[in-house]
Amino acid sequence: MEALRLWPLWLQGLALLWGCAGMGLARLTATAPPAPAQACSEFSQRSCEECLKNVSCLWCYTNNTCIDYPVRSILPPSSLCSLSNARWGVCWINFEALIIAIAVIAGLILVSITVCCCYCCYCRRCSRSRPDEEEERLARKREERRLQSLQRKHERKLKHDEIRKKYGLLQDSDNPYSRFENE
Repeated sequence: MEALRLWPLWLQGLALLWGCAGMGLARLTATAPPAPAQACSEFSQRSCEECLKNVSCLWCYTNNTCIDYPVRSILPPSSLCSLSNARWGVCWINFEALIIAIAVIAGLILVSITVCCCYCCYCRRCSRSRPDEEEERLARKREERRLQSLQRKHERKLKHDEIRKKYGLLQDSDNPYSRFENE
């Protein structure tokens, strides 16, 4: 229930910030709101700007009336004033456009958060699987190189044994540490 009462104030604050963004901070601080003792109905048949200086007022363009904002509901009912003719916070934007703008901004934020979360989850999943694949690939290459090295070592040993046999230098395999004697 508390959130429902704060919703209009949040919208009005957003509208005021949005309206004052181009006007500069000097104008924002220069305009002081009227005393809260004045009722919104006192600003009827005047101007929208005078009415909206009081943050609790709503201006309706259909009959140029300034009414108290219905705080019990989030949006003013159409019996008070249609959304396209209702102004709140600033005179240059109606309630329909304000609702659409807030919805678009909220949608963009939600889509951005969703895209960021999906991207981060995808990157984390890819970063987990890539090292495993990379490690497997490196292990396969290491094993291939080890096998090739063993094969070359065996071929060298065979070649050296052939040369030793040719020149009669092949040692007895039973006693490899026996002394070499010339014949």
